[in-house]
Amino acid sequence: METNTELLFSFLDGHSARISEKEELLYLEALFETLKAWAEGTISPEAEEATKEEVRKAIQLAVLKGMKANAQPHHQMTPDSIGLLAGYLADRLSKGSRYVTLFDPAAGTGNLLFTVMNYMDGRTAASAVEIDDLLIRISAVTADLLAQPVTLYHQDALRPLMVDPVDVVISDLPVGYYPDDENAAGFKLKADEGHSYAHHLFIEQSMRHLKKGGHGIFIVPANLFESQFATQLHTFLKEEAQIVAVLALPPGLFKSQAHAKSVLVLKKPDLAGGPKPEVLLANAPDMTNIRALESFFAKVDAWAEENGYKTDSN
Repeated sequence: METNTELLFSFLDGHSARISEKEELLYLEALFETLKAWAEGTISPEAEEATKEEVRKAIQLAVLKGMKANAQPHHQMTPDSIGLLAGYLADRLSKGSRYVTLFDPAAGTGNLLFTVMNYMDGRTAASAVEIDDLLIRISAVTADLLAQPVTLYHQDALRPLMVDPVDVVISDLPVGYYPDDENAAGFKLKADEGHSYAHHLFIEQSMRHLKKGGHGIFIVPANLFESQFATQLHTFLKEEAQIVAVLALPPGLFKSQAHAKSVLVLKKPDLAGGPKPEVLLANAPDMTNIRALESFFAKVDAWAEENGYKTDSN
């Protein structure tokens, strides 16, 4: 018997394939039309009482198919295991607050953001930015289908944003060089010569949009602190943020060691002062290894208890 996720994917895939062929559209463009029709109620799947996670996963599978069919460097999706880890961290760092505001400055189709929002369902509202017109349209209609409150902005996220400070920024940062040197000149992390690192600028922009005491959860290159502008980044973080955690992600998630990533957690200093939290350094396990996963979360929970991240239930 097919699961709800499989039924929903078959529904999305079938409709999108037919639209793609009939209208001569790319699969992702046809998927958007399918999602829009579903959200408007003109078509509907046979799956009954599907959860938000089942809907998100089905859309994710269809988006992945479209990305493989029309591969583009900036069309990438954050693996579910990373999204669930980010959701756990966002929940833990916000101390189980009943209402948490989120922001993703590089949302893509919104899969990472929606994974976190589903994890904290009913307790979040979010803002998100995406420069790609098709991806943000898919993100918008997905938000409608998931009934998740997200305000979306179609623009270059490194330009001025109409986004109020939030509790948590969460983002799988775009990696590479930022081509707009004139705009980059307004950032502390700009390169002295040539193009600046986009992922460094995204970190700086994100810190600007955090509340004091808020946290940034960033998916970053594993060699972030060994790169060409690492010294500059160290100086910026020393002045503008506190490093809370660096979690190495399982190598099996990536094509090669050159593409390996980590989770960097930063805190925007607040007025309360007091001792800085001890930096959590750990290797995240393979999410399919239940015993290793339980041990990892126990370690993170123990660290959180010792460093002022007790939840309301503690």
